[in-house]
Amino acid sequence: MLEKGLTAQSTTTVVAENTAAQMGSGDMAVFATPAMVALMENAAMRAVAPHLEAGATTVGSEMNTSHIKPSGLGAVVTATAVLTAVEGRKLTFTVGARDGEGLIGEGTHVRFVVDRERFLAKVK
Repeated sequence: MLEKGLTAQSTTTVVAENTAAQMGSGDMAVFATPAMVALMENAAMRAVAPHLEAGATTVGSEMNTSHIKPSGLGAVVTATAVLTAVEGRKLTFTVGARDGEGLIGEGTHVRFVVDRERFLAKVK
């Protein structure tokens, strides 16, 4: 059963592969915004995954976030997602990311519950 308050975290370390320079979202060796967004999405997915029916999964559909502070190589970044609304198949999360210095990003994220097989049948 999906209920408000479900939460999970995802953690990564800033390495060359997830920097803005490597991912193409900038030209500096700092944690890339796309990497932060992916970490937030992963936390949201993990928050609800154990509570889904067999054959179901979630897919991201919307992300509204700010990346307010850089994190350098070697920093450990943890994203947290909290399920704040359930409207049928639509799930809304509050997301945030922190490093050892504090908050680096925050926002909201929307995911939808889908049947895995039916969803993949639409991919050509």
